[in-house]
Amino acid sequence: MIAGVVTATEIAAAQRTLGAAIRRTPTVHSALLSERLGVELHLKLELQQHTGSFKARGAFNRIAQLSDTERARGVITVSAGNHAQAVAWAARGAGIAATVVMPDGAVQMKVDATRAFGAEVVLTPGATLLQTMQRIQSERDLVFIPPFDDRFIIAGAATCGMELLEDVPAVEVILVGVGGGGIVSGLLAAAHARGAAVRIIGVEPDGAMGMTRSVREGAPVRLDRVNSIADGLAAPWAGALNYQHVRDLHAEMVTVTDEAIVEALFTLRDKCGIAAEPAAAACLAALMSGVVTLPTATRVACVVTGGNVDATRLSELAGRR
Repeated sequence: MIAGVVTATEIAAAQRTLGAAIRRTPTVHSALLSERLGVELHLKLELQQHTGSFKARGAFNRIAQLSDTERARGVITVSAGNHAQAVAWAARGAGIAATVVMPDGAVQMKVDATRAFGAEVVLTPGATLLQTMQRIQSERDLVFIPPFDDRFIIAGAATCGMELLEDVPAVEVILVGVGGGGIVSGLLAAAHARGAAVRIIGVEPDGAMGMTRSVREGAPVRLDRVNSIADGLAAPWAGALNYQHVRDLHAEMVTVTDEAIVEALFTLRDKCGIAAEPAAAACLAALMSGVVTLPTATRVACVVTGGNVDATRLSELAGRR
């Protein structure tokens, strides 16, 4: 047992809490990409989860822990989009009022979906995101639902990892995009709980490399600015608990260019019929661009974390090809 790491007991509790409320998303083998890349490639399709991303798992698990008093107060979070939708969805299901602070440059479909789930959305410049959330939280006495730096959030994300390890029990390498570190922490915790000998590689855009820098500097860092098309990976800070999982459970970190993400995004769409968002394509980008090279026939899984991107954004991205 490694102190501080989310445990098998916590993950099992999350599985019971989530129950039938969360979809068991499919893991599919891509013969086309396997042949192209020289590996045995499997894709965990979290974009088929409620709200279109893995974030529903952690948000549901965290909100389920609230006391009656906390439920009456209502919740607040901060997010560029996927966690925003997940909190709004989970809060609506629990009959709880939700406020979500989002950057004013957030993808419009994510803003619209968050509102459609019943949350109040407050838009603010990205540089003031956290300060705005903290001010509103204090003024209204709301309960903060963290986007990634929380044991229940990580345990919820870990249920994705447990499914993947059951579906591909001999997987040797798992790649996943990293923003604040919620999903990579969950995968690490799941592998540790199962005693699985698997390499887990986190992939960040080179314009938002918070976890990569944290590993290099030996402590979680806050970025002065982020610049990436992958809004889901553009967290301005790495979570402290998430960093601990990456450090203590020995995740590897790599970075990719936005250009590589765009190429992987449209490969998933055009060749596999998988409507991923940019953040979800970063893991494949690491393989396609050669940032990660593996021996022939290595059994690999990529977690396609979400699919929340609209036609306008896709058209913009297509222009970068």
